[in-house]
Amino acid sequence: MISPIAPILEKRIVRTTSGSGNCADRLTPEEGLALLESHELAELGRAADCITRQMHPENYRTYNIDRNINYTNICSAVCDFCAFYRGPKDPEGYLLDRDVLLQKISETVELGGDQILLQGGLHPELKLEWYEELLTDIKAHFPQVNIHGFSPPELHAFTKLNRLPIRTVLERLQAAGLGSLPGGGAEILVDRVRKEITRGKVLTEDWLEVMRSWHQLGGRSTATMMFGHVETLAERIEHLERIRQLQDETGGFTAFICWTFQPERTEMSHIPPTSAVEYLKTQAVSRLYLDNIDNIQSSWVTQGMQTGQLALLYGANDMGSLMIEENVVAEAGTVHHLSLEQIRHCISDLGYTPRQRNVFYELIDEVPEPPVVACEAN
Repeated sequence: MISPIAPILEKRIVRTTSGSGNCADRLTPEEGLALLESHELAELGRAADCITRQMHPENYRTYNIDRNINYTNICSAVCDFCAFYRGPKDPEGYLLDRDVLLQKISETVELGGDQILLQGGLHPELKLEWYEELLTDIKAHFPQVNIHGFSPPELHAFTKLNRLPIRTVLERLQAAGLGSLPGGGAEILVDRVRKEITRGKVLTEDWLEVMRSWHQLGGRSTATMMFGHVETLAERIEHLERIRQLQDETGGFTAFICWTFQPERTEMSHIPPTSAVEYLKTQAVSRLYLDNIDNIQSSWVTQGMQTGQLALLYGANDMGSLMIEENVVAEAGTVHHLSLEQIRHCISDLGYTPRQRNVFYELIDEVPEPPVVACEAN
C-alpha cells in the first residue's frame, strides 16, 4: 500500500536531486501540513535524511563550543512559557557584573570556544550606550570571540527605549562588535499565538523586520521555532513559511533550530510535554520545507542525548553547541548535560567524523588524520 504522503516526499526529493531550483516545485503550505498531520515517522525521517545527505554529502557532521550568557533576567515582557524571567521589581532579578561576565568568556575560551551567546530579558532601563560599551569591552578583552547576541525581541525593545529606528540600533551595535544574531524569541511567528502566550513582546512582522534589517547590513543569523504549546499544526507551517520567505529575500539565515516547549515551572505547566516522536517529525518536516536554509541543528539541550543523536537521522546535520552554560531551559526544569566527548561520540557512532565549526558554519578544527589501513601480507 502506497503511503498518502509518498507523492509529496517524492516531489521534494526529486526536486533536490535535479537541482532545478524551481520554487514552483517546492513544498506548498498544504503539503507541509499534510506531512505534519501524517504518522509516517520513519518515512519522513528517511526523506529528511535523504535531503540532508544531498545537501551535505561530506563525511562529517558538525558541532560548536559556546556559552549562553544571560546578562540579565530582568524583563518588562510577560511570557507565560518562560520560567526564567523576573519582573523589574522582583528581588530575584539580576544584572551580571562586568567582571563576572568577562570571567565566563575567559572560561569559554579556555575550553576551546570561539563564541558566546549573549541574551537577556527586555531590561526597561539599560540604554543603547550601555550595550555598546559592553560589546566594546568584550571585544577589547577577547577580539577572537564572536558575539552571537541579542534576540529580535531585545533589539526591538532597544528601538522603543532609545527612540531609534532598528537599522540605526543595529549599525551601532555592529560597529561596537556584535557579530551575529540568534533567532531567539521567535516562538511561533503567528500573531494569534504570540498574543495568547506573551504580552509586551515583539509581534511577527517586527521580529522579521529586525532580521531583515540585520541581513541587509551584511549580517548573518539563525532562525528558530519553539513548538508544542498553543499553536496548531497549520501555524507551525505558517511559521516555516515566514522564515522561508525571508530567506528567499535576504539569504541571511545560516541555520534553523526547533525545539519543544518545556512546560515545567511556567504559567503553562498544564500543557503536557511534547513527545520525542513529535519533535523528530517536526524537525524532519522543517528540513523538507526549508529548502533554502543549509543547516539544521539538533536540540539535544531539550531532548536529551538519545533523541538529539536521532535528530541527525531526521534532517539535522549539526549537533548544536556544547553549551557550557544554559539557564533558560534549565529554569523550566529540563536539564541535559553532554560532554564534548559525548557530542563527538553521538556523531561518530553514526559513521560521521565530528568537526568543530563556528556560527558561520566554517570548520575551525584541524583536519582529521585519515585512517591508517593495514595491508595484509601476501
